[in-house]
Amino acid sequence: MEKANVQFKSVNFMRGRSIQNAVVILDESQNLTASQLKTIITRCGEGTKLICTGNLAQIDSNYLTPVTSGLTYIVERFKNFEGSATINLNGVVRSRLASFAEENL
Repeated sequence: MEKANVQFKSVNFMRGRSIQNAVVILDESQNLTASQLKTIITRCGEGTKLICTGNLAQIDSNYLTPVTSGLTYIVERFKNFEGSATINLNGVVRSRLASFAEENL
């Protein structure tokens, strides 16, 4: 089995980087602004795939809403970009408690 080079980077340290031939998984992107997402997306070079995950019902920033989230922004901006796709998953698989909390809190 080959070894993989897995790195964890903070958004704060992305400026000045160029990411080539990599898979970038940006988790919890519902908590990022459009500007922060632009910073990351514009670092992706040739051969790089970017996967943004997030749940607009789980925004925990006092400054963002489902309308102002960077995730909403990029989904809308990239909807006609060839090579991009959006997948919407419905339901909560963690637990009934988590599902209730997501719907009612």
